[in-house]
Amino acid sequence: MKICISSGHGKYIRGASGNPVPPHLDEVDSARRVVEHVADYLGSLGVDVMVYHDDVSTTQSDNLDRIVDWHNSQGPHDYDVSVHFNAFEQTTKPMGTEVLYTTQDELAEELADAMALAGGFINRGPKQRTDLAFLNGTTEPAVLLEVCFCDSTEDSRLFHQNFDAICESIAMTLAGEEVEEGTELDEGIPAGDYLFQAKGKCSHFGGPDDQGVSEDENLAFIFDVDDAPHLFLPEQPKDTTGLARRLNPGVFYVACRWNYDITSKEMLANPMAQAVVRAHGSEFLAWPSDWGPHGDTDRIADLSPALMTALGVRTDDVVEVLYPARTMG
Repeated sequence: MKICISSGHGKYIRGASGNPVPPHLDEVDSARRVVEHVADYLGSLGVDVMVYHDDVSTTQSDNLDRIVDWHNSQGPHDYDVSVHFNAFEQTTKPMGTEVLYTTQDELAEELADAMALAGGFINRGPKQRTDLAFLNGTTEPAVLLEVCFCDSTEDSRLFHQNFDAICESIAMTLAGEEVEEGTELDEGIPAGDYLFQAKGKCSHFGGPDDQGVSEDENLAFIFDVDDAPHLFLPEQPKDTTGLARRLNPGVFYVACRWNYDITSKEMLANPMAQAVVRAHGSEFLAWPSDWGPHGDTDRIADLSPALMTALGVRTDDVVEVLYPARTMG
């Protein structure tokens, strides 16, 4: 199976945009994120996927022609997909997702259903359009996704919160029966590639300013600064003795409820292996540093303040943690 997918508009021909961004979305930037992440998921499903972003055009007509010409130059393929974001007026209300089509009504309906379910969006459904250059000009079966409304505060929040799930739902729907029977997926990661996987709410922990841990609280599998000097501040913070308060908040580290029968304490403490932490289309490596958070919190991970900032997440936002990120030597 081969799919060609492009982002709407271009680097110099900007699409719609909410105000302000953030928390609203910029159509071009968000569409590019979706295209790249969907392509990653499609690749993990064994689909041959081609991606395009227009970084050249300076007029709308050139932009439309360039995108259509690129799709038509890719040889025989199954689908042409264009990713856009809708806009109407600045609002805090949810507005929803929809898929535009000329001939592909069933695929458009399936994609709208999938994005609505994954993103928590209002489902505006499939909409037939006969006046759009992309749908009229491409030679293969085509759909145009309007993922959500970039000027809706609630749609934008849902998009950020459920970004991974939205992209996976698009890829799975496009791949259709091309996914082999029995294939197990967790956010596009083939089963067995990781010893630990979790997705859910997060919070922050560690460092001199973390009042949620006591002054003498230590860590679950790192017992001395010399065991992991890359994680700690050079000096113990005043009036504290525990390693939790000595963690360097500027370092990327993560705590999860690890299963020590699968990922032992010795393995987690080994600096040669790190975890991958993902959110909002970004991912970073982070060192395991502790066990937690407590199950009563309804969270799956505690992150360093620097990692939360890098990912653009706040307390109770959703992240994904996978471990180990690389084969240990």
